[in-house]
Amino acid sequence: MNIFVVSDTHGDISRAIEMYDRLSAGIPFDLLIHCGDHKRDAVRLGDALGLETVSVRGNCDHSFTRDFQVVEAPSARILVTHGHMEDVKFSKMNLIYLAREKNCGFVCFGHTHVPVNEEANGIHLLNPGSSTLPRDGTRGSVGLIVSNPAHTAASIIYY
Repeated sequence: MNIFVVSDTHGDISRAIEMYDRLSAGIPFDLLIHCGDHKRDAVRLGDALGLETVSVRGNCDHSFTRDFQVVEAPSARILVTHGHMEDVKFSKMNLIYLAREKNCGFVCFGHTHVPVNEEANGIHLLNPGSSTLPRDGTRGSVGLIVSNPAHTAASIIYY
């Protein structure tokens, strides 16, 4: 299972589509995960790419309650959240606690506009950054998750 992961598109899906087109030339994707800000972008992007889509609301969707989804991948349960309600700008511990509570070994989140691809306390954390409004000095980024029955791995792909 190959998963295209985006976050924080903020009304502009054009760069995410460009990045998908570049990657999908060699990788057949099965799913789109959109980690929030804006949920309507997830619908538009999923329709444009012809992919099943899992999405959550973010702070710019005026969501002030915890919104998350769980994706069943071949070798991992993936928690999807925006991260604003878990205070990800200050610490990743609330993500780790929520992942453990939901029996997930993998978390996709957004909110910071800064890519993260790391393991912390046995939980893999992936923030694809923002394809539209990056805050890390790059031109933007997305995430890629590859999951087969033996292993799940993630990468950050820069524009």
